[in-house]
Amino acid sequence: MKRLLFSACFYPVLLLLAGCATVPGGSVSDRDPYESYNRAMYSFNDTLDRAILKPVAKGYVAITPDFVRTGISNFFGNISDLGVFTNDLLQGKFRQSVDDGCRFLANSTLGILGLIDVATPGGLPHHEEDFGQTLAVWGWKDSNYLVLPVLGPSTVRDMFGRVGDYPYSYYAYRNTTYTKQAEIYGLQVVDTRANLLAASNVLATAALDPYAFMRDAYLQRRRNLIYDGHPPRLPDDDE
Repeated sequence: MKRLLFSACFYPVLLLLAGCATVPGGSVSDRDPYESYNRAMYSFNDTLDRAILKPVAKGYVAITPDFVRTGISNFFGNISDLGVFTNDLLQGKFRQSVDDGCRFLANSTLGILGLIDVATPGGLPHHEEDFGQTLAVWGWKDSNYLVLPVLGPSTVRDMFGRVGDYPYSYYAYRNTTYTKQAEIYGLQVVDTRANLLAASNVLATAALDPYAFMRDAYLQRRRNLIYDGHPPRLPDDDE
């Protein structure tokens, strides 16, 4: 729900950003024309994370048994599999869509609404497909980097992709009150942050410029996902 409200508020801004020129296949600096804004938003998000999200996530890990946290992560992962299945179809990956559809059904039934991952041991691994990748497959290959309030690293394309993926996440919130929706969303945020504690520690100790490190890693990872692990070489790649 919060993602939908955020997207609606920023939709006019994103339309303006989408109209800005982007150099296809350009360097990272070409894809970060809003760097001044992005660095300010990164600083805001980092302050919020250090003050609230990270301490809450550490407390969550400290008091919650491992098997409970695994079940919660599996539940939200199962919800994402429904979106993966849909984006498989939209991208024309029909064979993969069969596997991901079977994965969702297996975990939703035998796995008790996804709390237990029975699909992965059964030979149906999790894939990562979202509407941002679908937009790239449809032709929006390159997009300017954009740091979103609270949500963090993104691109203009991937922000629109979040809006497209929202209906599938609603599976967790159906037939619930707004209070319950907020509680479920809050749990998802804390669980996600808890799963990233190790990565954030690496970022804090290894990066001379955490903003640039995060930006480059995000753009490279998204490009790798769009091309299913086999991205074409860029003109400025080292020989």
